[in-house]
Amino acid sequence: MATKRTMAEAIIANHALDPVARGGICRARVDFAFANDITAAPAIREFKKMGAAKVFDPARCAVVADHFTPNKDIASANQVKVGRVFAKEQGMHFWETGRCGVEHTFLPEQGLILPGDIVVGADSHTCSGGALSALATGMGSTDLAYAWAMGEVWLRVPESIRVQYEGTFSPWVTGKDVILDLIGRLGVDGATYMALEFGGDAIKSMPLDDRFTMSNMAIEAGGKAGIFEPDDTVMAYATARAARKFTPVRPDAGAEYFREIHLEADAMVPVVALPHLPENVKPAAECGDMKIDQVFIGSCTNGRLRDMALAAAILKGRQTHPDVRLIVIPASYEVYNESMKRGYIQTFLDAGAVVTTPSCGPCLGGHLGILADGERCLSTSNRNFVGRMGSTTSEVLLAGPLVAAAGAVLGRVADPRELLGDDTSAIKDC
Repeated sequence: MATKRTMAEAIIANHALDPVARGGICRARVDFAFANDITAAPAIREFKKMGAAKVFDPARCAVVADHFTPNKDIASANQVKVGRVFAKEQGMHFWETGRCGVEHTFLPEQGLILPGDIVVGADSHTCSGGALSALATGMGSTDLAYAWAMGEVWLRVPESIRVQYEGTFSPWVTGKDVILDLIGRLGVDGATYMALEFGGDAIKSMPLDDRFTMSNMAIEAGGKAGIFEPDDTVMAYATARAARKFTPVRPDAGAEYFREIHLEADAMVPVVALPHLPENVKPAAECGDMKIDQVFIGSCTNGRLRDMALAAAILKGRQTHPDVRLIVIPASYEVYNESMKRGYIQTFLDAGAVVTTPSCGPCLGGHLGILADGERCLSTSNRNFVGRMGSTTSEVLLAGPLVAAAGAVLGRVADPRELLGDDTSAIKDC
């Protein structure tokens, strides 16, 4: 291992069961391992096939039913049942619908993903946990079964790209705009099997919810992880919620990176990713008269409280365009309940939105908002591949909550300043 370590290298070094160097393969201890209602069933099948009897530590293993819940059909109900029965047999974490939410929001809320951890999940957006300074990464169900059984994983120690943001982000620029801008620069394979390590003065004042968005979409650039340093913001959140002891890790001064990228926060603007790749990034103000049929605000990427607050600030006193369906899905019941207390849910309902129980919803083309032939959705989710949200002739555009809410009102893609001008009073405290 290099003497001067990046975040990813330092975390792996603390967990490694074999001496390794950058680019090498090692076994590493796991702090937490989970699956969802889609990926749990094959993981359980492989777990039993390998002859395993017990998970390595029930307190560190979970099944989160969030994709097709509440169950949309018999097949999804049976899938959830498989995970439920296994989790209860093992004594591991399982929460019924109505008591959890989207895994990548809910698990951090429960204090189960913590600074310095190695976290693995049978879902590609497990990298969301990097916002809490964990090496969190997705894997297939077979690998997850091995992690459940043995409490370890095989990892290649990734190279790291350090992305440094200097200056100050405009109030109109959210974490979604920042990460889409970066994916537009790197491309969808520009960080393949690398760790994106985020830092700089601009990051210090970035809200944690925005950091979750950025870590979440590291995978859309091919990244193995997207990691933030454990600053005061991270430590305050983790310390208040931690379900167990943890040891934060920081990069060494002078660590060697595969690449270093320096960006000016002040130059960034609200953007969208056009079909059919997250790298097709364009300023929202330059999209012309691009009409939309549906707006989705939610998902593991942008279903947190700040996302709800920003969307509500745009929608307050306004109506959804008559030709647009607006679907809002808070990512957890903590978010849902706090949104009710603050009046956001009422704002959405008054604007003509559908607000429904925490789940992944239409993000993966599952349910609660599938697109018909030729329809276009402006979505705060993370992927806009062909057929991602329904018909293969439909289109998905990716954006942050401000752009999405503005689109819901105007019926087309637009910069939120088209509605609010230069007045930031409605959003400055979100």
